[in-house]
Amino acid sequence: MMNIYLASRSPRRIELLRNLGLCFEVISLDIEESQGLPGQTASFLARENAWRKASYAAALLSGGIVIAADTIVVLQGEILGKPVDAAHAKYMLKRLGNREHEVITGLCIMEIKDRTYSLAAETSRVFFNPLSEEEISAYIATGESMDKAGAYGIQGRAAVFIHRIEGCYFNIVGLPLSKLYLMLKEYGINILRGANRDAI
Repeated sequence: MMNIYLASRSPRRIELLRNLGLCFEVISLDIEESQGLPGQTASFLARENAWRKASYAAALLSGGIVIAADTIVVLQGEILGKPVDAAHAKYMLKRLGNREHEVITGLCIMEIKDRTYSLAAETSRVFFNPLSEEEISAYIATGESMDKAGAYGIQGRAAVFIHRIEGCYFNIVGLPLSKLYLMLKEYGINILRGANRDAI
């Protein structure tokens, strides 16, 4: 069986892959994500960061494939990264309230030995309810905001803020599973045929 590695410490991505029954190992990376250059689209940036993560991980390994992803929240052309503190999280959530925004995940699958790779990006749209100051403060107090792009997690308590989405839900969580499935099939890996070991 081909060795599969996930270049991410994200507990959400790890859980999504485990739920698919895929056998994989987690590669912990300490790599600074690019903030992009003027004129670069958010989709390009998400794919570039996913490629950089995959390349960094592949350099540490001897064989198999690496899965890497990068998720970006975009509001009216502005990229909202992870908040640096509670005040920053509050600023982001106030901007997201009563608006729609895009969540873009770049995805890279890289073959470790020859460094061939596939790149893709998935975009979903998220529609927030109006948010009161009290709701924003209460949500920030849960601690969920601090490690997530856009200062919220759709799979957590922020779900109550969202009245509609368009596109892939799992993309918003951080890993577009349908697109990943199709990309893995190109490498001869069919998730539906099953992995018979627990993920590491």
